Amino acid sequence: MAHPIRRDSRLTRMGALGAVVVLGAGILSACGANEAQESAGDTKTVALLLPESKTTRYESADKPLFEAKVAELCSDCEVSYYNADQDPAKQQQQVETAISDAVDVIVLDPVDGEAAAGLVADAQAEDIPVVAYDRFIEGADYYLSFDNAAVGKLQGDALLEAMGGDGNILMLNGAPTDPNAAQFKEGAHSALDGSAEIIAEYDNPDWSPDNAQQWTTDQLGTNDPADIDGVYAANDGQAGGVVAAFTGAGVAEDELPPITGQDAELAAIQRIVAGQQAMTIYKSYKQEAEGAAELAVKLVNGEEVTDTEDFEGVASYIYDPIVVTQDNIADTVVADEFYSVDEICTGEYADACAEAGLS
Repeated sequence: MAHPIRRDSRLTRMGALGAVVVLGAGILSACGANEAQESAGDTKTVALLLPESKTTRYESADKPLFEAKVAELCSDCEVSYYNADQDPAKQQQQVETAISDAVDVIVLDPVDGEAAAGLVADAQAEDIPVVAYDRFIEGADYYLSFDNAAVGKLQGDALLEAMGGDGNILMLNGAPTDPNAAQFKEGAHSALDGSAEIIAEYDNPDWSPDNAQQWTTDQLGTNDPADIDGVYAANDGQAGGVVAAFTGAGVAEDELPPITGQDAELAAIQRIVAGQQAMTIYKSYKQEAEGAAELAVKLVNGEEVTDTEDFEGVASYIYDPIVVTQDNIADTVVADEFYSVDEICTGEYADACAEAGLS
């Protein structure tokens, strides 16, 4: 009878040991899960929401510059990126997603600046600060942009100078839902009104180059191209559409009227070199995107934000725009390494670059 008892005892001890091993494994597993959760919880998330991709700056400059700076400044930060494709409803959904994901900071370049005030309120209700990026949003915690009224005035002044002081112009503005567009327009009118005769004006619903080309083509159907002395295009994408409309109407490239632009897109710099576009506005997207990244990281880490100025009740950083013409390409976008001479002076632009002293 003794042996069965010893055997049962051994089995009991083995069972108990097995239970301890299983329990220990469970504890270790739970600890590992908790550590993983804590590690995941340590990640700080910045949501970057940009408005559209037809304007090349957003995907080629703002996004990569912002992401690189955040990575440089904050090893435990990640960027959640969204692009609204010029759809305010899509952007609303994207902001709601960012809020539900409990991001730490939202950096928002709104499709519709007025409607975005409600998105800001929704985020702030969840204690998520909002940085209005490039376009103003009422009630945002912070705002970064350029002096947009100054941009429009610089464009208008440059157009008048290129035209010789007066003349007939076509005027293509930005999207009515874009708060910056209203400021560009206001600044441009402050320069043009009283000097130029605006024979037709258009507010482009989504900044579309195709819309700009079609509208200009329609105007050239009712106005003699020779009677148009200049074209105010609020950005480079529209300027490209204007050039296509004029050349499509049979106007030679060397007979195009002066055309303005903005954003210093590579294609626009090449048109300026070739004499197809009079000017563009260079805004250092590196300065703006990196400034927004630095601000976002400070907010994520609870650091003090200093050196802001007030813009319509919002703590802001306002940067200065620069006019770029054929005469100062080397001193602006090339000197800042925004583009290299090799990038600008490719193929068909090589001879024009040589003539402009850029090669």
